[in-house]
Amino acid sequence: MSGVSRRKILGRAAAGSMALGLPAIVRAQAASARVVVVGGGFGGATAARYLKMRAPQVQVTLVEPVQRFYTCPFSNLYLAGLRDWDSIGHGFDTLRTAGIEIVHAQAVDVDASRREITLSTGHKLPWDRLVLSPGVDMRWNALQGYDEAAAEMAPHAWKAGAQTRLLRRQMEAMENGGTFVMVIPDNPFRCPPGPYERAAMVAHYFKHHKPRSKILLLDAKDNFSKKALFQQGWKALYGDMIEWVGLADDGQVVRVYAKALEVETNFGRVLKAAVLNVIPPQKAGWIAERAGVTDASGWVPVKAESFETRRVPGIYALGDATIAAPMPKSAFAANTQGKMAAAAIAAELTGQPLPAASYANTCYSLIGPGYGISVAGVYRAEQGQMAEIPHSGGVSPLDANAAFRAAEARYGAAWYAAISADVWGA
Repeated sequence: MSGVSRRKILGRAAAGSMALGLPAIVRAQAASARVVVVGGGFGGATAARYLKMRAPQVQVTLVEPVQRFYTCPFSNLYLAGLRDWDSIGHGFDTLRTAGIEIVHAQAVDVDASRREITLSTGHKLPWDRLVLSPGVDMRWNALQGYDEAAAEMAPHAWKAGAQTRLLRRQMEAMENGGTFVMVIPDNPFRCPPGPYERAAMVAHYFKHHKPRSKILLLDAKDNFSKKALFQQGWKALYGDMIEWVGLADDGQVVRVYAKALEVETNFGRVLKAAVLNVIPPQKAGWIAERAGVTDASGWVPVKAESFETRRVPGIYALGDATIAAPMPKSAFAANTQGKMAAAAIAAELTGQPLPAASYANTCYSLIGPGYGISVAGVYRAEQGQMAEIPHSGGVSPLDANAAFRAAEARYGAAWYAAISADVWGA
């Protein structure tokens, strides 16, 4: 055998041995990798669960202050009396069983340079990758007169929990014939169809318990998700009980007088409520700002291919906290983003190529028992940005028959059961 041929063979053998050795090194690195996920909702719990499934050797810790997570989806049905409170609560035992460490504490600070997160207990958690899914926080005083104290009199109920239950108690205590006033912010905000489904669910409760009551929606914009479908459904089920006033017709509220249960509009009108539900402008949950991943908008810009943040490498952000338009801020969106981020992190830690990014969303809204509507879309990453695939989605048809609306109501209930099982195992 010639010297040249021998060198070629030896070179190939050496290259082959290096290739065989590489996965072992990568596996060792992955086994020592630590991923901390902040937020146990639709985005964070999904990311933790799917990362552990894809890369069982990675140490995954989920930080969530509450023992039981109550969902914003279907909280409107609780207001209507169509769901009890416990039915929208979910625990974390299934995630523990999957090998995920659950820490019930508040994340209070992030040191990106040291790759360390500080908890309300004083403990510090090191991380190789950090996933933030903190939901939203309210922009207190962005709407003049509306701060945390005002929310105890005029609840926003835009985080499922004590505020939701407070709003329900106020509805129950309201006299028949009173006016329920809802203040709706400009985009972007959590769950674009949420206020309009809430109006329908409050109307359902009033129809059966306080039929002389009215609902006034004061909106800071002239268009909203599934507008024609909502208005058709409101009329069909509740007649003239719901009145929507958009921006052009002086629907924008500029000041709240919480003690008096009054609001002032842009044109100076002062309107009185029996129950006042103020949904204020929002921003990413505050831990995102502490981590340095938000921009001037208050939201987190991300890379569409992986949901890694654009401002700090190694930190990923999911769900309502992100800038991911045209994807909406919805539970379904957070769930699909969590799966994609988990796949991206697992690929990076195990030396695999980044998978192609694909996302989807469906938002079901209930207008009344047996009357559902929906909007859907499919998305992909294009040059770092999110883009909707043309002709991939759409909304429920107008003037659909009763069987179609009933089917969509069933699909919505089935979706909630399925996604809850997917995220929390229950």
